[in-house]
Amino acid sequence: MKIVLALAALALSLSPALAQTPQHTMVNANDVQWKEAPPVLAGAQVSVLYGDPSKEGVFVMRIKFPANYRVPPHTHPVDEIVTVISGEFNIGMGKEFNEAQLKPYTAGGLIAMPPGMEHFVKTKQETVIQISTRGPWALNYVNPNDKAQVVTQ
Repeated sequence: MKIVLALAALALSLSPALAQTPQHTMVNANDVQWKEAPPVLAGAQVSVLYGDPSKEGVFVMRIKFPANYRVPPHTHPVDEIVTVISGEFNIGMGKEFNEAQLKPYTAGGLIAMPPGMEHFVKTKQETVIQISTRGPWALNYVNPNDKAQVVTQ
């Protein structure tokens, strides 16, 4: 619930128009406004381009991960379609973080996952992804004590 509330606050702070019923939206890359991500992705930045991740309906959100960022195994309650915008997005599937299972995706790469699919992420360089899905969206760690963070290895 905290994640959904944080995303709602983020959507409101990014643009009052996005808090209303989504309308026709056009955004150039240089117009993307980045904000600090909710605590579940501390150290990353997000930009909600369309819709509201905390509410029912379609939304589009970008996440900018710093270099050497690690997101432990987690799931989402809805389908998730990830498009890599820049950098290298390394993703693996499963309940345990296993570096050997990471597969790199670069700009233009796409990953589509059904609800509940366990996966984990690591970046080596600054990486931007775009998530296109429907809300309400959440990120639920397999181990509730885990947290995303910049790592030295």
